[in-house]
Amino acid sequence: MAEEGMPKQPHRLDSIGRACARHPLITIAIWVVVLATALVGHHEISGIYQNNVNLPGTQSSVGLSLLAKNDQKASGYTGLIVVTGKDLVSQGNALTQAEQNLSGLKDVISVSNPLAPNSTGLSKSKTTALITVHLSALPASLGTSYANSLYGAMKPATHAGLTVNYGGGFDANVNPPTRDATSEAIGFGVAIVVLLVSFGSLIAAGLPLLTAVFSVGIGVSILGMVASVITFATASPTLALMIGLGVGIDYAVFLSTRFRQRIMDGHDPIDAAGRTVATSGHAVLVAATSVSVALFGLYASGITFFGQLGFAAFFGVLTAAAGAITLVPAGLGLAGRSIDHLHLGSPKAEAGHQNDVWHRYARSLQRRPVLFLLFGLVLLGVLIIPFFSMRLGNVGDSSYPTSFTSRRAYDEVAQAFGRGANGPLVIVVDIDHYHGSPTTLANDLYQQVSKVPDIATVTPPAPTPNSALLISTVVPKTGPDNQKTTTLYSTLVNTTVPKVTAGTGATGYVTGGTALQIQFDQTLGSHLVVTILAVLVVAFLIIMSAFRSLVLAIKAVLMNLLSIGAAYGVLVATFQWGWGRSLLNVPNKVSIEAYVPLIVFAVVFGLSMDYEVFLLSKVREVWMRANDNTEAVSEGLSSTGRVISAAALIMASVFFAFAGSPDVVIKMFSVGFGVSVLIDATVVRLLLVPSIMTLLGTKSWWIPKWLDTILPHIEAEGAEEDATTPVELAPVD
Repeated sequence: MAEEGMPKQPHRLDSIGRACARHPLITIAIWVVVLATALVGHHEISGIYQNNVNLPGTQSSVGLSLLAKNDQKASGYTGLIVVTGKDLVSQGNALTQAEQNLSGLKDVISVSNPLAPNSTGLSKSKTTALITVHLSALPASLGTSYANSLYGAMKPATHAGLTVNYGGGFDANVNPPTRDATSEAIGFGVAIVVLLVSFGSLIAAGLPLLTAVFSVGIGVSILGMVASVITFATASPTLALMIGLGVGIDYAVFLSTRFRQRIMDGHDPIDAAGRTVATSGHAVLVAATSVSVALFGLYASGITFFGQLGFAAFFGVLTAAAGAITLVPAGLGLAGRSIDHLHLGSPKAEAGHQNDVWHRYARSLQRRPVLFLLFGLVLLGVLIIPFFSMRLGNVGDSSYPTSFTSRRAYDEVAQAFGRGANGPLVIVVDIDHYHGSPTTLANDLYQQVSKVPDIATVTPPAPTPNSALLISTVVPKTGPDNQKTTTLYSTLVNTTVPKVTAGTGATGYVTGGTALQIQFDQTLGSHLVVTILAVLVVAFLIIMSAFRSLVLAIKAVLMNLLSIGAAYGVLVATFQWGWGRSLLNVPNKVSIEAYVPLIVFAVVFGLSMDYEVFLLSKVREVWMRANDNTEAVSEGLSSTGRVISAAALIMASVFFAFAGSPDVVIKMFSVGFGVSVLIDATVVRLLLVPSIMTLLGTKSWWIPKWLDTILPHIEAEGAEEDATTPVELAPVD
């Protein structure tokens, strides 16, 4: 099928680029006003971020609903306060007064008394007491200001010389902020150095950073306002910030590089800005669309909490793309021909001389493509190995620094009551349709549960005040993030409880915070493949439609799977195996947070489209002009190699900067994103893709004629007005 001729009239994106470059001060002023408005709006109506996992209809969720319906004091949301001292019994008055103060706080339903007769909240040594606070709302929704209320209520205990730490649900209220401005500044510093070394221009180095900061500031502010009506996870603003900065800098680098090349070629700045937005700006929109599709593909998991993480990151992508096609050309127009006046060494853009390092590298690869291909595959294979032992779980309080009060509370509970006391399981038996003796059922349940391995203690099942339920608390021997606790949960759910209730008319459930988290992890694991396939199919269609090649689309999917697998392997080796975790200040080996792999997959698969589009669009441009696959691959690699490498190093630097966060989940995102981008931009784009295309030759562009006919046409880059009319090519058979 012949390619259509180039359009004669100015492209719409060309007009936008020209207008912004011709009126840069007006464009920048509009962005300043929008940023100020967004910041004010965020300050006035921002919402609260909270990890409110809801799995309706599941074992743990139904159990919680039954508790809420039949025993208000045993249901709802809880926070834990841990008090330690030499002899807490002798400090009974202080503890009693603190308990009374807590009972008077807003949203508090009831407060346990660790000194009450038969209470399980006082350690045998009488040096540690657990105060469980039942609330009508999720503690995180009460905000950080609620910490002051807790501190005030516990003053009788602290004034008496007792040590007070806050754990459980109160961690979101009392833990310090997880942002690390110093680490982020280091990331920006590295990005500036990379830009200067790669392109030699001070203005060209600063422009991508400034435009990215503008864009992401608006994106995160809009997210904050939307959070007032939609519940987003606590990691959402950091995720949006990371993605927004990464793609914002990436997009601006691509556009400024193409603009500077046109200036070097003698084009007028306004004309250069317009054509840059029409071509590279179009590629940015294709890439941003791919990222967005991948992010919204997270809703395929069927879990709202998870899909909304992708939704949150989308705000960073949206404003970054908008900034790329309006704010960046405004900055380029303002700089004009002076963009390279302040430079270090010789300014460099896209095209190099025929004997520069990238042309020499391209020729070397094409002489020995099998060697380069094997090297890349072996390297990825080694990195992928740890992935096969990945264990999904929950990163709990034990993984945080001891400077966190929730970590100290966790350690104190573990020392006084055992690690399992940090994550008890609650067995709820609905006896509304049970016609036998509840006492007999309770005794049978107690005996059967007591026989299960890895249980520290189990309380005799007791009826709720309305006698509708039997409730028993099981304390595992291991902590909530231990695999043995997960195994115990599965045994209770699938074997022990059904064995007792089968045929009796009663129905049993295992619930509680730990059970809910375990079931959340298991549900995510079961949806992992479906979500990945959904994203892959859409991305496959986009690549095939943009580059008119079935082979390149299949190659793109396989290469991305390899790079993602390698990134997963690095995550497992770092956090689960503990290799190098001390460098990240992670105190213990931890499971991989259940939702991290899918988020990393969606984000990085989308981001890799930046490099895929940037590389293949240049290759296809030469292929369409010369009908020579060898020349197309060589020119595409040599022209884009430096830009892709620099952009990836900059993006990785921004991502790695967030590894300084005390939040272990943010560290996982940081390492996962950073490693994935580096692998994709180096091993995949600079080794595997050109090697494979060299070996396949013209077969790289093969697509069945019938498929080429029915596929929609997506231009990866908008057409150049002055481009040479391409030769007419039929799909390669």
